[in-house]
Amino acid sequence: MLGIIIGVATLVLLIGAGTGMQSYMKEQTETMMGDISIYNSSGGAFMGSSGDAYLNNETVSKIKTMSQLYDIKEETQFTTEINRTPIYVLGINNWDQVKFNGTTGVVVDQSLVDKFGYKIGSKITIKDKDFTVTGITKETTGMGMGLVFLDVEKAIPLNDNKVTSISASARGDPETAKKDVESQVPGTMAMTQSDFTKQIDDMMNGIMLFIGAIASIGLLVGVISIVNIMLVNVTERTREIGVLKAIGFTNQEVLGSILMEAGLLGFMGSLMGLLMAAILLQLGIMLFGPQLGMEDVSLAYMLPAWLVLVVVGGATLLSVLAGLYPAWRASRLNVVEALRYD
Repeated sequence: MLGIIIGVATLVLLIGAGTGMQSYMKEQTETMMGDISIYNSSGGAFMGSSGDAYLNNETVSKIKTMSQLYDIKEETQFTTEINRTPIYVLGINNWDQVKFNGTTGVVVDQSLVDKFGYKIGSKITIKDKDFTVTGITKETTGMGMGLVFLDVEKAIPLNDNKVTSISASARGDPETAKKDVESQVPGTMAMTQSDFTKQIDDMMNGIMLFIGAIASIGLLVGVISIVNIMLVNVTERTREIGVLKAIGFTNQEVLGSILMEAGLLGFMGSLMGLLMAAILLQLGIMLFGPQLGMEDVSLAYMLPAWLVLVVVGGATLLSVLAGLYPAWRASRLNVVEALRYD
């Protein structure tokens, strides 16, 4: 059982973590953006891209007048410096996408707090304009840069009125609205929620395939251990099997009892492995969730019903298959030779 337990725990731990991240990313994408997002056709301005990668004022005006779109929201992002420290500024209108302590308006990350001693109520100067810090976040750029979130109305003037992206809701089919934007507004690229979801799936599916292949090796080792232990069991209980057959057990009944034992080993081992993986995943959420900005992730993301059923059912079935040869061998034992076995 130990081989099955370790194999199942490894499989569930790796696939569960990947599945959880995939589900969380897709849910966040669906809740944080509108039906359609619009960028410059070069791909948008990210992390200090050149100025021509932004949406210019004329383009923004055209998008705002399109009858197919409503609830139009702008965002901008750019890089600058505070006392020779590079910072990444995001002008946003949906504060639900940021986890922070304090209130909306001007939110700085922990690295800037540690370096400059900022706290809520402190003054911060961005591009020669003074602001008051209203909140602190643990989110980071992951690139050694400071991070500042601003209300988009404050951020756009600091970026020479350049807009990085526009999100909007669509009247009717988002795919139709996407085609209308790209055909009617030159130099733009539009993406729907389904486009983002497909990107996430494409990215994660390859990773999950690789992870699953690696993790399956552990389960395979456990299955091999089932074959080994069942062969040992049959050998050690040769005399017992002979007695059973002598008192009337048929070959099919002997075969069934050995297969049942193998299946129970797999089933119980998979449940224990599942429990071990669930404990480790919960610990991972508690320890690393806040650091990754994923403290809202629950165990349900990482242990969907299909994964539990596939793992438990698969481990049980593989164990039964692993017990086929030992069971067949036991059912074919000669009664007289089995009784005389020492």
